[in-house]
Amino acid sequence: MIQKYKKLRLYRNLVAASVAALKKIFSERKLADQVVASLLRSNKKWGSKDRKFLASTVYDTVRWYRLFYEIKGAPPVTEADWWHILGIKWILEDQELPNWEQFEGLDTATVKQRQQQLIGSRKIHASIPDWLDERGFNELGAAWEPFLKASNEQAALVLRANTLKTSRRDLMDVLNSKGIETQELNQDAALLVPTRRKLTNMPSYERGYFEIQDASSQQVAPFLGVKPGMYVVDACAGAGGKSLHIAAMMQNKGRILSLDVAANKLEQLKIRSKRAAVTILKTQLIRSHKSIEQLYGLADRLLLDVPCSGLGTLRRSPQIKWRFNAKLLTKTLHLQQKILREYAPICKKGGQMVYATCSVLPSENQEQVAAFLSSDFGASFKLIKEQVILPQDQGYDGFYMALLERKEDNLGAW
Repeated sequence: MIQKYKKLRLYRNLVAASVAALKKIFSERKLADQVVASLLRSNKKWGSKDRKFLASTVYDTVRWYRLFYEIKGAPPVTEADWWHILGIKWILEDQELPNWEQFEGLDTATVKQRQQQLIGSRKIHASIPDWLDERGFNELGAAWEPFLKASNEQAALVLRANTLKTSRRDLMDVLNSKGIETQELNQDAALLVPTRRKLTNMPSYERGYFEIQDASSQQVAPFLGVKPGMYVVDACAGAGGKSLHIAAMMQNKGRILSLDVAANKLEQLKIRSKRAAVTILKTQLIRSHKSIEQLYGLADRLLLDVPCSGLGTLRRSPQIKWRFNAKLLTKTLHLQQKILREYAPICKKGGQMVYATCSVLPSENQEQVAAFLSSDFGASFKLIKEQVILPQDQGYDGFYMALLERKEDNLGAW
């Protein structure tokens, strides 16, 4: 359901900035978060309400893009089209449009009548592309429509208290003293912030007392079962949110090696680990398969948080459904299996690894694990447990985790 806001007063310069941002996202294929961040940086005179207006306008339009253009009659091409798209958005939110020439031709009754006519089409009413609706329904069946409904809601803001520097209770007190209400979740370090606001400019963030990390993502490190003194390899570390969580759970005792193919992400991890007071983490850029083979048989725990469609994160990243497609999904499935087969030997005999994605599609999750275990490459592993997290069940990102253990005897294909 489209989120309804309090009555807005529209300002032409902010609407024009929103139009410019949307053109960059859809016409120039720019990432929404980067476009919004760039706009906010370049307009420092905007107040908090202005900044919130621009961000919510852009993200809501990206989320409901297909519904808006189907009501209009065609996808937007010109700047005038984008003004009409935004006009349709505000009409559906029961806002009163100003008497601007850019909104000429938009009729409230016609827009709402057209919306009612489209209710019977799931893919339009949920605002997703045809291929994704077909794929999702085929794979998830009755769970698909509840997933779509949950994925079109706003993402929750969840923090992870960095227990290397503070406790969850102490962090709650610090944030409360700044007027920020938090609620404990049923995870050791997780805090829900009911009212969204910017937190990365706070001294407590800059000092490394907390990280912004979804509740589902915070379940991965505990699922991996890390303990102080272990040697852990995070093989697809990215910017390292899970590496930092692992370090906290290990109490800075042991070794963590964070790998990735993107040097810029590992540089971000270095900065974050310093801020978080993590001392046991090293990063390594993967340049060739040889650098992977050198790690075979060394890790007590191995995390494979593999590249995926990201469909479990549509709440916070709605642009995914417009940037991803069936061809990319096929390539991603091949890459996931390749990573499983090439990286799994890093896990030593008797050690354990977790295969994880932030997708809800069984083809990226259970089916990948089953294919690996049935192959020669997976003969030396057994499935211990797996967990599926759907947004409609817990209210957070969709996620999948499978815990596998490497047997002491069978060497498999290696």
